[in-house]
Amino acid sequence: MQKAVSEMIAKDPLTSLFLVDIGVWAFRDLLVGYPRRVKNIGIFEPGTISIAAGLSLSGITPIVYGISPFIVQRALEQLKLDFVYQKTGGNFITTGASYDFSTLGYSHYCPEDVMTLKTLPGFEVLTPATPGQFTCLFKACAKNGVPSYFRMTDYCNKNEVHIDFGKAKLMKQGKMGTVAVWAEMLDAVIGACSNLDVSILYFTSAVPFDYEALRSYMDKKLVLCHPFYEGTFSDDIQKLGWNSDICEIAVPKKVLRTYGTKGDKDIELSLTPEAIKNRIQNFLIQP
Repeated sequence: MQKAVSEMIAKDPLTSLFLVDIGVWAFRDLLVGYPRRVKNIGIFEPGTISIAAGLSLSGITPIVYGISPFIVQRALEQLKLDFVYQKTGGNFITTGASYDFSTLGYSHYCPEDVMTLKTLPGFEVLTPATPGQFTCLFKACAKNGVPSYFRMTDYCNKNEVHIDFGKAKLMKQGKMGTVAVWAEMLDAVIGACSNLDVSILYFTSAVPFDYEALRSYMDKKLVLCHPFYEGTFSDDIQKLGWNSDICEIAVPKKVLRTYGTKGDKDIELSLTPEAIKNRIQNFLIQP
């Protein structure tokens, strides 16, 4: 992520980067080299979003980097009014994902980010799970004139999948059902489905949603597997008019009150490869 952003700032004088007191060390060279366009605003997410919108309206492409809940929830009104309502573009890159900051508690969790931003018309919601995928999506979207959200994770997939913007990638072809998977859950799903006769479709965007990728599987059982709140893709499945059984393996829509590592959270929420395999197997054998 740092490399792709740094290259854009260095090459394009009509770009800017704002930090909200995170990533300062990673972007220290940019802060020194481009002090008029690269700023650490501090812990002031709503104001930072508004500043970025003002620059966007003046022709400068802004990039804001922060922690997921503080960008998506704390500054939601500014994203809505300053970007969506004004019909202007910007890039919002976040770290923390659903519960990457597992030891910091509920204030730093954000499994609701994708569901929340899908309510904002015209907002692109992108879920890369490797640095290479981020670079691909960032180059495709960064200057397209619409607000784009890049949900980053510290727990990247080891499977590096070459992707195209807005398109799902067929990872495996099977007969018993289809598993649609997003973001950092790909590795777990590949492990869980190694001996299962299912198709695996890997998505790196929630908006745009690749409806065509799923249409040809509408006669199969469908498993939605993602690290966001349950129900995040209900409207998309409804638009498809899905006519087969559906199982959703995701973060339960509840307050996550426990602490521990991300691995502890995965176990608690039944999102480990073993738990995912059991849930898919039980679903597939149901009449």
